[in-house]
Amino acid sequence: MRRSLPPSLVPATRVRPARRPPSLALRVTLLFGIAAAIVFPVFGWIIDRSIETHFSLEDINELKVIAQAVQKALSSVRSEDDLQIIEGRFNDILIGHHSASLYIATHDGRTIYASSGPDLSPVANTELTGNAGATIREWHAGDSHYRVLIRRMNEDGAGHSPPYTVAVAVAIDYHLHFLDEFRGTLWLMIASGVAVMSFMGWIAVRQGHAPLRSIVAQIRQTSASKVNARLSPETVPRELADLAISFNEMLGRMEETFVRLSNFSADIAHELRTPVTNLMTQTQVALSQSRRIDEYREILYSNIEEYERMAQMIADMLFLAQADNGLYTLNATAVDLNKEVQSLFEYYEGWADERHVTLVLEGTATVSGDRLMLRRALSNLLSNAIRHTPAGQTVRVKLESGLPDEIGIIVENSGASISAEHLPRLFDRFYRVDPSRQRSGEGTGLGLAIVQSIVDAHGGKIEVESTEGCTLFRMSLRDRSSPSG
Repeated sequence: MRRSLPPSLVPATRVRPARRPPSLALRVTLLFGIAAAIVFPVFGWIIDRSIETHFSLEDINELKVIAQAVQKALSSVRSEDDLQIIEGRFNDILIGHHSASLYIATHDGRTIYASSGPDLSPVANTELTGNAGATIREWHAGDSHYRVLIRRMNEDGAGHSPPYTVAVAVAIDYHLHFLDEFRGTLWLMIASGVAVMSFMGWIAVRQGHAPLRSIVAQIRQTSASKVNARLSPETVPRELADLAISFNEMLGRMEETFVRLSNFSADIAHELRTPVTNLMTQTQVALSQSRRIDEYREILYSNIEEYERMAQMIADMLFLAQADNGLYTLNATAVDLNKEVQSLFEYYEGWADERHVTLVLEGTATVSGDRLMLRRALSNLLSNAIRHTPAGQTVRVKLESGLPDEIGIIVENSGASISAEHLPRLFDRFYRVDPSRQRSGEGTGLGLAIVQSIVDAHGGKIEVESTEGCTLFRMSLRDRSSPSG
């Protein structure tokens, strides 16, 4: 029976690290090189074919000129005697044509005329394939190369002169030698051009990435102490302007979050310091001398209040952290807002009577949402309104269901107006309009921040107005139960 090794002795599988993609400079340089390696050879091939065709056409034109002159001379031949007379004319025709050779034979293969140079009789007797009884081909004898025109002449059937086979050749060794040297030079230039273009592409990419490297250098200098640094979109190329703008927007969000986090940490320390100090002071006083059991019980009850305050603050901070990170899952159900507000009125009735504050509810509405979260938001708004309403005044809650695709909840209370500069920050954590009275109430300074998070989680919005001794909180939620919602 085979025994398996213990886990500690089993060799670990080696995981290969992911291959790093090639740099942008290398990619663009390769693209430059590939493009040049394709374009330059194509241009070189076109140039090579053009020059070769040019030499070929020159040779063919020269051969046709000689052939036409020979045909004109042969057209006057009527007998063998005439051939001997015009033989000198054949020599004159070749004068001025460099390295040209002429061969004339009768239809039965008898040689009439053969100039000095290569023996054209083997190629003259080949089968004609061209138009008008003529063929042009390349032919080599030994180490020499020729372009040859072969034509049948006087085959008109008139009987004025016998038919002849004429072969005219010009040497093309010079042309071939020139083309070989030209091709060598051309392909060397193409290879050099590809290398130069690749190098220039690399330089262009390096220079083109200079603004990007400058941005990277500025980004590297960003730290917690330099979050307010910004890039100037006007000083970078147009293609990088969006990058600079996006980076500035990211820095703005980071700076705002960093400031909020710093303030939040300072506020937490400040808020927790007070109850902890109270607990320590009361405990030290209790231990300073012997006391009766009732006195100890009173101190413990006082400590319980501070513990409850700290526990509530910690629970509120935990809820906000979950809401900010999307960790709180909505349990959406149909919520009867009228029933929830009535329940909260019953809960706060004793406190409101103690403060001589009247609670009034107007309207009815039903909304789809998390009942416990909405109840908590309404509770925070209602307790906040009761706390800041003078004696003999009214806290009014209005439910509006007639709005299109929207449910409105208004919590209104009388009391001192809030200055306009404080309104945008009422939903900030631990923010108080009057810092000198921060311990006068029962709140932790997180109630309105929790309301804001709950409204955001439900895709709604909340606004606050305060004028002429009246403060109004308006919470708007989407009516998901409506047909168009």
